[in-house]
Amino acid sequence: MRLGLALGYWGRGPDPRHLELAQEAERLGYDSVWTAESWGSDAFTPLTWIAAHTSRIRLGTAIAQMAARSPTTTAMHALTLDHLSGGRMMLGLGLSGPQVVEGWYGRPFPRSPLTATREYVDVVRQVLRREGPVEVAGRFHAHPYRGEDATGLGKPLKPITHPLRADLPILLGAEGPKNIAQTTRIADGWLPLYWSPTRTDAYEASLTDLPEDFVIAPMARVTVCDDVAEGLLPVKAMLGFYIGGMGHAKRNFHADLMARMGYADEARRVQELFLAGRREEAVLAVPDAFADEISLVGPRKRIAERLELWRKGPVTDLLVLAPDPHTLRVLAELNS
Repeated sequence: MRLGLALGYWGRGPDPRHLELAQEAERLGYDSVWTAESWGSDAFTPLTWIAAHTSRIRLGTAIAQMAARSPTTTAMHALTLDHLSGGRMMLGLGLSGPQVVEGWYGRPFPRSPLTATREYVDVVRQVLRREGPVEVAGRFHAHPYRGEDATGLGKPLKPITHPLRADLPILLGAEGPKNIAQTTRIADGWLPLYWSPTRTDAYEASLTDLPEDFVIAPMARVTVCDDVAEGLLPVKAMLGFYIGGMGHAKRNFHADLMARMGYADEARRVQELFLAGRREEAVLAVPDAFADEISLVGPRKRIAERLELWRKGPVTDLLVLAPDPHTLRVLAELNS
């Protein structure tokens, strides 16, 4: 199981520790480093900064939001950074949800998310292969555009710049069973939001007949500490925000996933508290058991024991949300 460093997205401003952590991860032999975006900092600019200050570690977006850019724009970002980094780029994509797509990007959330995702990936693949002009008679991503308001002057184009790699890896963040199953067919890997090594049956039906070398790369908060309950608080805060605030009360993919993993009543309670403005109570309502399942928290010996559960399953890459260089070093030693 390879290790990756997940830096996430910025909060109020840039985190001055991120470059140091990325460089330390590279020194320790971590395979990859990943950035993200929500509705603040973007995923590609910090990754480019890290690329300029590292030499070996692979670079991934986990995730870049599809609604933020047309698929050709995303392909341009990926092929550009792949060139500048010497072939280290991995493109992680995600559809996000209606709250972000419509509220932040000002675009309609696709009524057929699987079709929209499939078309998006198709366009990116065509750009990277550069076998000919990009042509997709898509419902959501038509190239050229031929809608009712089109001028009729658009023509198929292929990138001026020759991509460094036609097979640049594309990974998808998917949560629903059908979306995960489609991911195994059209992508090179899957970026699970929550992964519990003791509840792999939650995904089993979607992961049949996996292609060879298919990547499964979940994120997990890792904290070396003496007090497990205290160490789980950041995990619970994250879960409270995603389950309670990242979506509508009637449509929240993160809450749905928590329910499928065996915590339906708890997910509903977290949502109710968060949407009522009782955010601290919402965080405390997140079960310690669930937060513990999807993270690695506690003394070194406890983390070592629990890490074995992750290594025994289908996970190929563990993307570590770690707060300090010490934690990165401990995990590197335990995984060696």
